[in-house]
Amino acid sequence: MCGRFVSSSSADAIAQFFGASFEHGAGGQPEVPDLPANFNVAPTNDVYGIVATADGHRLVQAFHWGLVPSWAKDVKVGSKMINARAETIAEKPAFKGLFAKKRLLVPMDGFFEWQAPREGDASVPVGKNGKPLKTPMFIHRADGQPLAVAGLWAVWRDKAAGPDAPWLHSCTVITTSANDTMAPVHDRMPVILPADRWAEWLDPANSDVHALRELLVPAANDVLTMHAVSTAVNNVRNKGPELIAPAE
Repeated sequence: MCGRFVSSSSADAIAQFFGASFEHGAGGQPEVPDLPANFNVAPTNDVYGIVATADGHRLVQAFHWGLVPSWAKDVKVGSKMINARAETIAEKPAFKGLFAKKRLLVPMDGFFEWQAPREGDASVPVGKNGKPLKTPMFIHRADGQPLAVAGLWAVWRDKAAGPDAPWLHSCTVITTSANDTMAPVHDRMPVILPADRWAEWLDPANSDVHALRELLVPAANDVLTMHAVSTAVNNVRNKGPELIAPAE
């Protein structure tokens, strides 16, 4: 799964990198999402996402991480749908309709995964439960560029709150099997799309489910690199840049 990631780039920087812009409000001013840099994004946090209009124009918008389908009775269901498995995305009721129509890219500056200690390694610290602690790893692109992670989005409104209740835009991150780089750490990884596939993925008119599924494959082995970081990342209240520094 993908349960924590880094979103430290500004909305302007993300827009420039992805060739996107912002929606404009009634006064003509850009409705720029204003999310602070977060080096420990956790489920239910707000994150940036890239979507496309019917004419192919890309927009930066803000989304609640944890998909809340339009039919959901409570927003809390989103905490259970932070990830969607590529292998079953076209069959699961919560995802299959969105897979055909509502796809996005989730910009990440990297993500975290926890590596289990090798059997017999006596140097690994032990937790309060007496079991060896897992080592948090910061995983990012080897070239330093942002990750373009495939995802789905939905719009939901609390019907019990009346017709004037605000709309909630939410998203989920798509995962696939691990490549050789990730396999020693975890058996899953986010789907990372190369730039030449962004347009195909984002196009809301593209409902070729078979072709879209072929995009949901592990990244090439040379795309990612990683290093161990402090266990301070285990606490979701920690949000600073020190979380991605190599562990001592």
